[in-house]
Amino acid sequence: MGIIKASKLIFEYIRRDEDDRVEAVNRAIDQVDVEIQKGDFVAILGHNGSGKSTLAKHINGILLPTEGTVWISGMDTQDGAHLWDIRKTAGMVFQNPDNQIIGNVVEEDVGFGPENIGVPTEEIWKRVDESLEAVGMTAYRLKSPNKLSGGQKQRVAIAGVMAMKPQCIILDEPTAMLDPNGRKEVIRTVKELNRREGITVLLITHYMEEVVAADRVIVMDEGKIVMDGTPKEIFSQVERLKAYRLDVPQVTELAYELKQKGVDLPEGILTREELMRHLLPLFGRDAMAKGEKAAGRD
Repeated sequence: MGIIKASKLIFEYIRRDEDDRVEAVNRAIDQVDVEIQKGDFVAILGHNGSGKSTLAKHINGILLPTEGTVWISGMDTQDGAHLWDIRKTAGMVFQNPDNQIIGNVVEEDVGFGPENIGVPTEEIWKRVDESLEAVGMTAYRLKSPNKLSGGQKQRVAIAGVMAMKPQCIILDEPTAMLDPNGRKEVIRTVKELNRREGITVLLITHYMEEVVAADRVIVMDEGKIVMDGTPKEIFSQVERLKAYRLDVPQVTELAYELKQKGVDLPEGILTREELMRHLLPLFGRDAMAKGEKAAGRD
């Protein structure tokens, strides 16, 4: 069994009136079966209301299934005896870092989680040191979080989760409130944690460029998993993604439009370097150099 597994998962949001009578039922997750292996970097895509954030909250035990089962490292999330172990195994980073940062000083905030679960003081400071180093925030450890940029705050939030020693980190649109530089900063940090520490990463995002480095992409629509594959496999299906009201990376869109105009290009180009590699033999290095020079003048 993978580190995360869901079987026939159903979750319904139920709205009741003041007399506790059911007014409406909204099925947010509908018969989802999914398994994620330890050490994978998985991106989950979907338009608003597709169920991706609801799925993420099941992995951390914030929500419990209406029907079906979710296991985290073999532990059933509906078994209350395992709740703390589940949350130590799968840490969650939310969209707004201000909702997770509670300390007056960065190092105190990072140490709050381990302290809360009874980690000895000496071990807490060791974890704080390691976590801040892992996210590149050691130089800011004595700063007030209020003095940090959005990207820096989000890295502190990630460090706070890391200090709990999770095997998996779930990031629910962690860059939605950040500027482009902040987004790059956070995604670079997440990639490094996955590569160096072997931490399983679930990234929920609507920024397609953030998905390119993932091992696997899951697309959700109306509470169901409708696509599942590598980034290249998923982004090769531009029209299908658009039917699910999703975009593709800009370079993938450009390659797709060129292909529609008759340029001989493969499906699912993901990076500028890959596009250039395929265009150079077609148009010649001189033409490409002139094009890049002209683009630079613009």
